[in-house]
Amino acid sequence: MQLGILDLLGLATTLVFAIPVANFGVTKLLAGEAVVGAALLGVGVAMVVLPNYFLDPKRILVGLLRGLLPARLRGTAGNDDQPEQ
Repeated sequence: MQLGILDLLGLATTLVFAIPVANFGVTKLLAGEAVVGAALLGVGVAMVVLPNYFLDPKRILVGLLRGLLPARLRGTAGNDDQPEQ
C-alpha cells in the first residue's frame, strides 16, 4: 500500500487522536477496568484501521461506479446464464 503525502498527513492526524484514546484504554486495562479499557483500545485501533483499510475512497468509488454501470459496459463475462430475449 503506497501512501501519498496527503494520505500520510491524514494518517498522522488520525494517530494524533487515536494514540491518546488507546493509551487511556491501556491505562484502564491495567487499572482493572477491563470492559472500559478494551472498549477504548478497540476505538483507538478502529480509528486507524477503518479509514485506511476498509473505507478506502478509491475502492468505494470503483464499487459505486461498477454498480451503476449496465452489465454490458462492465466487461464481465458472467452473462452466459441469462436467457436471451
